[in-house]
Amino acid sequence: MKAIIVCIENLRSKIDKFRKTGLKEYPTRTIFIDPLLQSLGWDVVDPDEVELEFPTIDGKSVDYAPKINRKPVLFIEAKPLNDLLTDVKSITQIVGYAANAGVEWCILTNGINYKIYCSTEKAEAPDKLLFEISLDLKETEGISTRQIAEQFARFSRDAMARGVLDKIGEQVFTTGKIRKALDKLFMDTPNSLIRLIRSIVKDDSIKPIQVKESLKRLWLRTSENEIPANYKFKYETPEKTMKKEKEYNEEYHIGDKPREVVELFKTIDNFCRNFDLVNVERKYLAKYVKYSCSKNIFCCIHLQKSGLRVWLKLNYSEIKNPPEYARDVSRVGHWGVGDVELTIDSIEKFQSAKYLIQKSFEKID
Repeated sequence: MKAIIVCIENLRSKIDKFRKTGLKEYPTRTIFIDPLLQSLGWDVVDPDEVELEFPTIDGKSVDYAPKINRKPVLFIEAKPLNDLLTDVKSITQIVGYAANAGVEWCILTNGINYKIYCSTEKAEAPDKLLFEISLDLKETEGISTRQIAEQFARFSRDAMARGVLDKIGEQVFTTGKIRKALDKLFMDTPNSLIRLIRSIVKDDSIKPIQVKESLKRLWLRTSENEIPANYKFKYETPEKTMKKEKEYNEEYHIGDKPREVVELFKTIDNFCRNFDLVNVERKYLAKYVKYSCSKNIFCCIHLQKSGLRVWLKLNYSEIKNPPEYARDVSRVGHWGVGDVELTIDSIEKFQSAKYLIQKSFEKID
């Protein structure tokens, strides 16, 4: 990990200088990408370990093909330093090359930003994005260099040999698919599920339509889904119909974020709202999403492309053995409400941070 951290710090010192010169693709590779790959344990001068200009089926080539036991496990396509990495054609191309070669993972990079895609995921090429990392300090505000190094280490030689990306991808993409399946089940409930629920409840006075509407209410209140602006439940008075959507909504915050960040947000969102299904309120603002109970804010979340920044209504001094991803921002300018900031970039960090989020809720409660 130390070698990766040293490399990141060295590369960061060069970013501003070379951005001004508009570095082309090849020098971007030699100045930025090659050193990073070396720090991740990939020997870029050994063709048995990293094959350069790996041939593709259409007669073109991929810039890097890192290998394990002489078999490609990753495709990496480089772009000039100032490339925005948003061109759908470029994304589709590298994802397609990887899929056709039977390579699960591929990366599109400009030497500063790295976008990691799962080539076999059943979705449009841009939606195959699992996570994104950046060397740029401006894009990783609040995230320690060690945390950035841990993100890069996910596709180190050792991590690829252990299947780390496979495990993360399976967890993130599977959760998303199950979430969509549940959404369909609860919002458009099949008769078989309605019959099963009625047989368990054993109350014939509850009609099928009531079961269906109850499932919708429960799912919309306890899940991460947005309640449609004009949706009206049956059996409710006009006063209880949903309010119109605000200017900012969930899509505004998650629209361009990688799948891992989206799933992390949805998981924390659900965790916060389930403290009190009646009184916890969520509000989308321009820079963050805030959670309050009886008008007292206990959690705020800002979505970044590489993770989440979470602010809690706690005093840093009250935390025993604070985790390395927590910091005291009582004297530091920040968007959300609260003096403790957490930088969460994985489900493991969320699991270890749950007690702090709960502590913040209990403090205002």
